[in-house]
Amino acid sequence: MVATAQRYGELHPNVRIDWQIRSLQSFADDSIATLSANYDLLVIDHPSIGEAASHEIFVPLDKFLSQDFLQDQSNNSVGASHASYHIADHQWALAIDAAAPVAASRPDILEANGFEEPATWDDMLELARAGLVAFAGLPLDCLMHWYSLCINEGQTPFTAAAAIVDKEIGMAAIGAIKELTTLCGESSLTRNPIAAYELMTTSDGYGYSPLAYGYSNYARAGYSITSRTPLLFSPPPKRLGKPLYTTLGGAGLAVSARCSGLTLDTALNYAQFVASGPVQTGLFTASGGQPGYRGAWLDAENNRITRNFFMRTLATLNSAYVRPRHERAIEFQIRATAVMDAYLRSRLPSREALEALNELDRRLRLPSSHTVAL
Repeated sequence: MVATAQRYGELHPNVRIDWQIRSLQSFADDSIATLSANYDLLVIDHPSIGEAASHEIFVPLDKFLSQDFLQDQSNNSVGASHASYHIADHQWALAIDAAAPVAASRPDILEANGFEEPATWDDMLELARAGLVAFAGLPLDCLMHWYSLCINEGQTPFTAAAAIVDKEIGMAAIGAIKELTTLCGESSLTRNPIAAYELMTTSDGYGYSPLAYGYSNYARAGYSITSRTPLLFSPPPKRLGKPLYTTLGGAGLAVSARCSGLTLDTALNYAQFVASGPVQTGLFTASGGQPGYRGAWLDAENNRITRNFFMRTLATLNSAYVRPRHERAIEFQIRATAVMDAYLRSRLPSREALEALNELDRRLRLPSSHTVAL
């Protein structure tokens, strides 16, 4: 984003755009109402879109950007990335980044220890027992993985009125996550995807990560200067004989309804510049970005510089599950993460954890909840 702002300023000498960085946790949890009061442009997470639409926090982009541009964005969506920012008949952000949990490996480490990249969940557990799995088990991430495993067990979360999922489904899925975090040790519970990838590339002790949001820069030569080899990214291991539908992440670029530091025309023009095919495919990706534009994922040069990160993981992104996006979805996510943390640290039994999650959902989910079908 810094690179795009610099280039935009070069093309428009009277405009200066300064990006301020926040943490990955803040990206997931911060109030968009507070942020939008202080910033003209925001990079946001799609579960906040219900809140944004209910309170008109962002500019409805479809009122200002051409239908041709928005149709191109839709045609080039990576999975449901573009649709995830569309709610209440408006497009509230542009999908400038696409991500979902995928697998990553160090083939050299696996080979040195007599293993191949695991094809199945059971193979991966065997690798974890050997101490070679760096699991990104931060409770927020485990909540996302719980959704994925519920789908794998046979039910899409939040599609029934009485509970998030049936009890048997929920128990099997949450138990599978607990088994993995137990095998990988308590330190895994403090590890987000970036920490897992840093661990894999700054030491030679870990050969595999089964589920973590992909970061294409760790597949690029020279990015992690202490690693002998970039990571190789792949779809997650199959479970119960089926591919895992992981939970969509990514990021959208929104324009605050209170836009004042920039003119609205400039803010909209810059947003369109960043999300455009040429910038996404070229400058954005070349500067370390992970584009939200499908054409950039199919680009030969982008795949050459990332060990085919984009082509190897695109199918996983295309099938990714979209979380609820109702008005209180972020509140649910924060509170549900605390429940997951208590369960994974054995402070809460599985049945009580599942009921706590269902009770949160009953209190916070609205009848007008919006989701995007797989």
